[in-house]
Amino acid sequence: MSQQLQVRFGGYSSAGVKAINQDAFTAHMPDGIERDLKGAAAVICDGVSSGEDSQVASQMAATVFITDYFSTPPTWSTRNAASKVLQGLNSWIHRQNAARNARQDSMLTTFSAVIAKSNTLHSFHAGDSRIHHMRGELFEQITRDHTLTEGGREYLARALGADSHLEVDYHTLELQEGDRILLTTDGVHGVLPRANLRELLAGCDEDLEGCAKTIVNAALAAGSDDNLTALIVSVDRLPLETLDETHRRLTQLPIPPVLASGNRIDGFEVLDVIFSGTRSHMYLVKDLDSNERFVLKAPSENFKEDAVYLDGFIREEWVGQRLDHPNVMKTFRPARDKRFLYYLGEHIEGMNLREWMQDNPHPPLDAVRDIVRQAVDGLRAFQRADMVHQDLKPENIMINRDGRVKLLDFGTVLIAGTDEIASPLDKSVPQGSVNYVAPEYLMGEPGSFRSDLFSLAVITYEMITGKLPFDEPAMKRVSIDNYGELDYIPANRVRRELPLWVEGCLRKALQPNPAYRYEAFSEFLQDFTRPNPQLEARIHRQPLLETNPLRFWQVLCLILALLNLWQLARG
Repeated sequence: MSQQLQVRFGGYSSAGVKAINQDAFTAHMPDGIERDLKGAAAVICDGVSSGEDSQVASQMAATVFITDYFSTPPTWSTRNAASKVLQGLNSWIHRQNAARNARQDSMLTTFSAVIAKSNTLHSFHAGDSRIHHMRGELFEQITRDHTLTEGGREYLARALGADSHLEVDYHTLELQEGDRILLTTDGVHGVLPRANLRELLAGCDEDLEGCAKTIVNAALAAGSDDNLTALIVSVDRLPLETLDETHRRLTQLPIPPVLASGNRIDGFEVLDVIFSGTRSHMYLVKDLDSNERFVLKAPSENFKEDAVYLDGFIREEWVGQRLDHPNVMKTFRPARDKRFLYYLGEHIEGMNLREWMQDNPHPPLDAVRDIVRQAVDGLRAFQRADMVHQDLKPENIMINRDGRVKLLDFGTVLIAGTDEIASPLDKSVPQGSVNYVAPEYLMGEPGSFRSDLFSLAVITYEMITGKLPFDEPAMKRVSIDNYGELDYIPANRVRRELPLWVEGCLRKALQPNPAYRYEAFSEFLQDFTRPNPQLEARIHRQPLLETNPLRFWQVLCLILALLNLWQLARG
């Protein structure tokens, strides 16, 4: 079995010479799969001493962050999950302060947290508490103090609850076994030089709590007049899965044999063979206990040694069980234990979008808009879950008999939360069908919702024109050196009656550089549905070389020919 992340914590806090301790710290490492998906977290907070109830803010920030972070969806990335929790915490504390009027800043606290997930340390920081990283002889501060000096006095520039918007420093570093992380409040690092902190941390034995207490006592002895807290994280073991382990994990269940109508498997009867190919087999099956109908999909024996393919197959089932949206195909947990590798999906009676396009070569724009609107709704469900589909194409979009659009095929879905977990599997190849893949993948860059937007825009363009928006040789490449290699073909050259504002919408959504595309699915949908005069004006302002390059070169050649004739006549 693959080894899991293993860290240890040890912390100690003291009020010091003060009557009240406004510092707080906490740490948590979950068990089982949650440790793989969410990691282990440690938090330290220092309530601002000028605030009357800052100990409430520090204690709440530390405990609520840990509780809420581990309650966020497993699909969310570490940064997204922690940021959402911090935004909520900051808003609550700020509202409490605003309601107190005369004692407006009575609840303020610094915040520093580390999350060790897989082989990466994620840090989140606001204020003047500190995070240090030690590896062998190296001892470095990985946060910066957010302070201002005015009139000889130092003030915090950032703190939870100080403003309606909290700016948090985010940093990552690759971990190694044996690394130690030290979090301290300014009552400790304000009097102990970095060299002393390093020496004390290096001298730690297995008793991390005792070591933290030693650091706090050393700061007290050095004359600290503030609350003091030290929290130590020791990275004892990092998860590392070999390719053999990966393959064993993915092939614990055997691939079922090719089935035919009437065959039974795990309490399901095959009613029909939907598809049987070199990569997978799909069957319409009936649960013999409940009489419910499902689609049963099984991998082909041809891929039993392909760990990347099997990883995608298992990912497809996992995603379909976590997204509950009418425009996304569902997968189901079977009522009985599986003896073979397959998954159950909802049975969708209808046709895929490729078949619809063949039946509707010149569709009215309203019909296209309805399909696009439903596809956008489905893609928003992926975006909310911090996922990117990455393989949108007409074959992966179904339209049922009621006109409901369903997005299929989740084998290459980018899942921010799980894709932060180290894996030996090589997934660096461009994702998706080559005619619909976003150019950033061909540049070796990561995908985002804008990548799905590009693929959807290609499909939209194809529904309207029956053609692809870029020269076919460019679309067949598996890599490009720059975005300028892709030459867009205006849709209204193919479909003359197309409104200019629709052409402008498609042109913006199909920008090769994702930075120039729409910033939200809703913006694309709005511009595709309602006229936007700005898009028309932008096209009118374009030079002839961009709007009609053929006409440009024809005019240029004519001018050059006339100049040559004029020179000959003068000679």
